Amino acid sequence: MSVSIDALQAVRYEVVDPGEQGIAVVTLDRPESRNAQNKRMTYELNACFDDASRRTDVKVIVLQADGPHFSSGHDMRDTESQREFDLVSAHGGYGREGQEGQMAWEEEMYFQMCWRWRNLPKPLIAAAQGKTIAGGLMLLWVADVIIASDDALFSDPVVAMGVNGVEYFAHPWELGGRKAKELLFTGDWVTAADAHRLGMVNQLVPADELRAFTMAMAARIAKKPGFALKLAKESVNQTLDAQGQFNSLRAAFSLQHLAHAHNRVRFGIPVDPGPARPPKVESAP
Repeated sequence: MSVSIDALQAVRYEVVDPGEQGIAVVTLDRPESRNAQNKRMTYELNACFDDASRRTDVKVIVLQADGPHFSSGHDMRDTESQREFDLVSAHGGYGREGQEGQMAWEEEMYFQMCWRWRNLPKPLIAAAQGKTIAGGLMLLWVADVIIASDDALFSDPVVAMGVNGVEYFAHPWELGGRKAKELLFTGDWVTAADAHRLGMVNQLVPADELRAFTMAMAARIAKKPGFALKLAKESVNQTLDAQGQFNSLRAAFSLQHLAHAHNRVRFGIPVDPGPARPPKVESAP
């Protein structure tokens, strides 16, 4: 099924001041689940980003979220079938046995989607309030500029679930090596002030000023020539590419699936169940 921007359920989409300085605003709209990312949200985000990228009356894209928190991460209760949505990448085989099926699914849903959004041809500005957890970080990290409320908090606690981190493993690029390790090893929160000091966040503002500040910055950027913005973005991204960012992300994604496979062998499920672990399954060497 192709997602239509005229029938969105998990996000909202509007274009403000369409024309030479138009701004596309994409809003995560599942506040009842703290904007947990399900399949529908992922494909609706992609449809909105595609539309904004193709429109000649849009210069800048803004990603924001309704409710008290930006995103609580992946929606582990999502029951909608992947078959409901048209694939964006060439990956398939989600029903295959072993780790093959899950790796193919996460390749499409998380890794390839995030890499695609990271390379949108227009500036993407994200505004984050409250808590951003695990998979929610990936939605922020694809942005070119991140603005956060001064009371925002960020965390990726999934090492406790037996994997190395979320699928788009940008932690060292966003926070630096040692802070990334602390975040992952402890599962503790990174404060907005620390995220700003370390360069993950560009600007901190009071929560009640977040949206106005974000839109004001978007309007300033939208006054610049569109082609120059595209080339400036590509120049920075190409520098990160030359430093090995894609290869690093890809390698970490592969290691995550080593962890999933390990957990399947040991516990019968893709993640470590924690303190209530079942008896260890003995297998031949």
